[in-house]
This record gives sequence, structure tokens and C-alpha cells, in this order.
Amino acid sequence: VDSQFDQSYATHSCNARVWLPDPVEVWKSAKLVKDYATATKTLFLLLDDGTELEYKVDPHTNNLPPLRNPNILVGENDLTALSYLNEPAVLHNIKVRFIDSKLIYTYCGIVLVAVNPYESLPIYEADIIHAYRGQDMADMDPHIFAVAEEAYKQMARDQQNQSIIVSGESGAGKTVSAKYAMRYFATVSGSSGEADIEERVLASNPIMEALGNAKTTRNDNSSRFGKYIEIGFDKKHRIIGAHMRTYLLEKSRVVFQAHEERNYHIFYQLCASSHLPEFKDFKLGDADDFHYTNQGHYPVIDGVDDGKDMCSTRRAFSLLGIGESHQMEIYQILAAILHLSNVDVKDHSGDRSSISPDNFHLVVFCDLMGVPCEEMAHWLCHRKLQTTTETYVKGVSKTNAVNGRDALAKHIYARLFSWIVGCINNVLKSAVKQHSFIGVLDIYGFETFDTNSFEQFCINYANEKLQQQFNLHVFKLEQEEYMKEEIPWTLIDFYDNQPCINLIEAKLGILDLLDEECKMPQGSDDTWCQKMYNNLLKQNAHFDKPRLSNRAFIVHHFADKVEYQCDGFLEKNKDTVNEEQIHFCAIYIAACHMR
Repeated sequence: VDSQFDQSYATHSCNARVWLPDPVEVWKSAKLVKDYATATKTLFLLLDDGTELEYKVDPHTNNLPPLRNPNILVGENDLTALSYLNEPAVLHNIKVRFIDSKLIYTYCGIVLVAVNPYESLPIYEADIIHAYRGQDMADMDPHIFAVAEEAYKQMARDQQNQSIIVSGESGAGKTVSAKYAMRYFATVSGSSGEADIEERVLASNPIMEALGNAKTTRNDNSSRFGKYIEIGFDKKHRIIGAHMRTYLLEKSRVVFQAHEERNYHIFYQLCASSHLPEFKDFKLGDADDFHYTNQGHYPVIDGVDDGKDMCSTRRAFSLLGIGESHQMEIYQILAAILHLSNVDVKDHSGDRSSISPDNFHLVVFCDLMGVPCEEMAHWLCHRKLQTTTETYVKGVSKTNAVNGRDALAKHIYARLFSWIVGCINNVLKSAVKQHSFIGVLDIYGFETFDTNSFEQFCINYANEKLQQQFNLHVFKLEQEEYMKEEIPWTLIDFYDNQPCINLIEAKLGILDLLDEECKMPQGSDDTWCQKMYNNLLKQNAHFDKPRLSNRAFIVHHFADKVEYQCDGFLEKNKDTVNEEQIHFCAIYIAACHMR
């Protein structure tokens, strides 16, 4: 690579344009004012603002600045048409297209790069869909509809199932892109005769957003779960149904939100509709009144009307054939979770705590869930211990009682979420045999926040696996095909993230050590963290220890290095809930599901 750079600089010599790293602008453009001499290892440059400078090249690394493309190529709709496909060239090309022409899409071969404009653009109407129908990707401007058309065409022509992976960082616009891809299939395919099947497929979106999306510091409508939806087609390539699979629901958000973040949208929609007569018995109020919805101190999102969105959610439920009685049971359980958050636990000396059986929020929770109030108050503050010969009932501290209350809330929400997904799948299931499908994967983007915990670790691990899949198909398999057919080809060196994946999932890797520690009677976050330091710190270049902390670790991911706080990893990995609490609440939930 160094020799190739030297050759490029020698070819261009004086007046060649380059990119220099900059702490503020990331990259700055400059021009060589003297021929590059490899012996001196110094570049004499002139910045665009007229500043002259000397750039010293490290003799050990030969870190020559990346070359800039000629102006005639800037703004290309396919990045592979650029002479130099380096990081600053890619970013500059995308920036020029977006700033100068408001073009948010750019191709990079078979990949579509999208910039989130954070505003609605008039490029998704029915006439745009029909303009892309039947066209080749190369003949049309870059667009999500072009990718969807290519998948649809290949499914029909090659009789092969297709999948579209929508990936990117949090807030990049993955959920919206996935929705537009689904809208394209629903519009161009027609239905097989089943009533409104396309509308039903699209109706699942507002429901899943209400129950699975939330405001984060990066994104007002962040998906806090992964979704893979298979859209089924018959032999004539018409939609006959769909099936959804979900992954990694962020259950911890139900009981905790960071500053300026919100819980799931559905809770705020419900509180905004609490004045409606049908919700009177739920005894709700404003979102600020409940612990599970007021911790982020951000109950309202600018430009979002939660009451209006509740109408959309209810309309979507109805469109999917989920009747009013089932809907009310869903809202009833959600209201119960909100009341559970306000159940006050009193602290007593030692491992003892209590809840008054006439606590208002406990009474409402038990009434909504149909469980005995005194028994629920008892089991929130006690747990059952079983030996081979005897069973003991032991009191728990206030901290453990509150943790148990929160664990129950997370468990109920996760059960409800899974049940709703099951209902949607039953509605979208077709009686006609599926001939082929197109899958659309919308999963969390890579995340790095001020505080990163178990959830961000799982999300970033999933993104490492997606990146590996991308590497496999775009680089490894493609280049192997070229070599097999003996096509003249210079191998492209690319970042292989397998070592990072091994760090996470291999024997004595992070997850293996975590599972092992969870089985230890006295296992803790601190001892697990220390075991990682002992086993991984010197053995793996992708693992690091923060200088100022003994309770955190750093993973060098493909996208960035992320520092994870060890607190809570063991508890979240165990995901334990008091069996007696589950028993009482499961009776009600099961009864609802059987109706």
C-alpha cells in the first residue's frame, strides 16, 4: 500500500490535492506546492484558506495523506466511480450531494448509503414508486425504492429469496428506510386476493413503534429492539402475508431512562389519553406522575402529539383485526405497570422491608391485574428459598424489593410485547402456501453513550456480526469469485472484525466469563471484571482497561472503541424474577391470552 501511495504522489507531484486530518473539520483540503520527495519525507502544502504548512511523514508508517478526487468526479451518484475511495473522499462526496442538491442517497456498488435529513422530503409518493418499478438500479437515481425493486426483481427472475439489511448508527434512519422498503413491496406487488393484506403488513409498523421505540439522546424515535420481517409472496409474486421476528428488546428501559430520554412511546400515548372515558378505571394521570415515565425529565417530544399517536396505534390494532376488548386488556396491563412503578417500599432493619396492603398504587395494580393485594404485597418483599428437604420464606431488603418490583415490570412488559408480536403474526399469516419471501432487517445501530451497559454491549455485538456478514459478501466471496474465474484483480485489503467477535464469543471470551460468573454463588460484577482483566488484557488487542476505573472495560469495535460499565451485567444476564410474583401475574396474563 505504501508503494502505491508513493507512486500516486510521484505521478501527481506538484499541484496534487490531498486531505489532511483536522480536529475540528475532521478533514481539510490542501494542495502540494512542491514535488513530493520520498527521501525528505516532507510534504509542502497550501490549504484552501491560503495557509502554507509542512507535513512531516512518519518514516516508520509512511502515513501519507489521502489523495483528493478531481472536481469533475465530486458529486458522483456511485462512490465506486471515484478515483480514490478513501474516508475523506467518501464523506466529501456524500456531503456535496446532500448540501448542494439535497440528495440523501448515494450508491456504493450494491450498497445504498443514506443520510438522515431529519425532515420529510417529497420523494416517497406513489408516482415515485411507479417510476422505479421495473427499472434497473444503474438507470435510476439512488433511492431506497431502487434497492427494493432490485430485490423484488431478483426474487421474481431468479426464484430466490432475498433480504435487505438496514444497518447504521443510532439515529441514522434505519426504521424509516425499512418502512419505505415495505411500502414499495406493498404497492408494486398487488395482493393475492386476501383482503387488504398490504395494508395489514404496513399497519404493524405504528404498533411496533409504539411498543418498541423510544426517545434517546440521539434519536426521538429510536428502535429499542431488532425486527426481521419476512414478506411472503405467491407464485405470481403477489403479497400473501408476512411474519415478524424480534430481537433484543431493551427491557431495562421499562424501569429506567437516562436524562433527556423517554420510556416506550406507548406509555406516554396512554397517559395523554387518560381523560378518555374508556380509560377512566385505569386511574392514570400525566406521564410526570409515574416513576417509570418521569426519570428522563422529558415527557414531551417537540412536534409529537402523543394523544394523536395513540389514535394511530388504536387504528392500526383495529386494522389488524385485534378487537376492542383485546386492546383494552393491553392498555390495562400497561396501566398496571405504571402503577407498579409508584408502589412505595418501606425499609426496616436488616433484610426486611414491607409494603402497605392499602397502598393506592398497589391496590390499583392488583385490581388491574386481577391478583390478591395482600399476597402481592407479601411476595414483593419476600422470596422463597428451597433446599433438598425444606422450603424457607425469607424477607428481603428495600433495595432488593425495589429491584424485584422492577424485574416483575420488565417481565410483564416483555411477555406483553411477545404476545402482541404473536397476534400480529397470526393476523398476517396466510392460508395460501408461500412461494418466496423478501426479508427486511431493521436492527439497532451501533451505540456509544456517556454510560454504556449490558444493552449497548449486546447491540454492538449484533452489529459486529452484521459487519462480518457484510465483509463476507462484499469482499471475501466477491474476490474469491474473481480469482476462481481468473479475472485480473488486485486483492483489496479490508478490516476483518473476526478477532473482535472472538473476544466476545470464543471460549474464555467476555460472554463465556460472564456466564461462568453468573453460576458462582458469590459471583459479582467486580469479580467478573477482574477475571476479564486477568484473562483478556494482555491476550487480546481489542480489549482494554480504562486508566481511571477498575469497574469498566473497553472493546475496540469495528466502528469505534466503547467503554462499558460493569455494573449490572450479571443481574441483566441472569434476568431473574421472583417465581411467586410471576405466578400471580401469569394467571391474569394467561387468562387474557386465552380469550
